Amino acid sequence: MSVEIVHRRYYAKSPTRALQLEFARLNAAIAREIYALRKEAGLTQQQLAELVGTKGSVISRLEDDDYAGHSLRMLQRISAALNCRVEIRFLPARAHTRVASG
Repeated sequence: MSVEIVHRRYYAKSPTRALQLEFARLNAAIAREIYALRKEAGLTQQQLAELVGTKGSVISRLEDDDYAGHSLRMLQRISAALNCRVEIRFLPARAHTRVASG
């Protein structure tokens, strides 16, 4: 119930704020996915970094829920190193996250 109150108070009336929330959720989901895939592969951040051709600090940053700089190219490099692929889908926006155009 309290989540609904917070949503109505802070997000339902503000498309911009709702969109920011969606971006934050997406960034957190990407970070958790990278972490889970790395752990499943039995790799440290440094080991994955070496496979990807970057530094351990970059992998650490990519696994941070608050990081918003995920690039498609880096995600492709990580997926190749972990023997998987990146899939991007465009889904209908939720009513409260649509941004007016025009």
